[in-house]
Amino acid sequence: MYGKFFNKKAGFISQEWWSDFCNYRRSKFPRPDDDSIEGAILCTLQSTGSLTTRELRATCGFTENRRTKQEQSEACFNYALQEGGRPKVKGMRSKFDGYLTRLEMATYIVTEDFIYPRDKHNHEYGWGWSLLNTPEDLYGREACQCNRTPLESYQRIFEHLKEILPDASDKQIIKLIG
Repeated sequence: MYGKFFNKKAGFISQEWWSDFCNYRRSKFPRPDDDSIEGAILCTLQSTGSLTTRELRATCGFTENRRTKQEQSEACFNYALQEGGRPKVKGMRSKFDGYLTRLEMATYIVTEDFIYPRDKHNHEYGWGWSLLNTPEDLYGREACQCNRTPLESYQRIFEHLKEILPDASDKQIIKLIG
């Protein structure tokens, strides 16, 4: 899995460690309420499947016209339910990216791939757009389930990181795990 998992920085987590990571992180960051903006973003992604960050932002209405947080959440949630028109919210890109980062840190969304824009000769160029999805949609619900307690998962991750990062202090590893 790839996403912003390590102190809001991007990195990979192998499938072998993903269930423990989900177990610990989701105990620390419970699923957002459906009526919150994060919950509405997650519901939108779950109902539509893979979307680029750009598509998800537009689908949730984070592009033009100012709205209150309640209006943004309602617009995003209504779109997820009805797949209707696209509401607009101006100047919200950085806030939207913050919501996505929180969802990634909590292991509710991951980057599935990168999609690159193409020029008139059909050559890829520029920075890729993250193609976002839920880990459950990509690898199944069982990939995110663990038969350990969150504390056991944390200890297991901590010991593994101590082993592969022998020069890192305990404080650095704790910060990395989140």
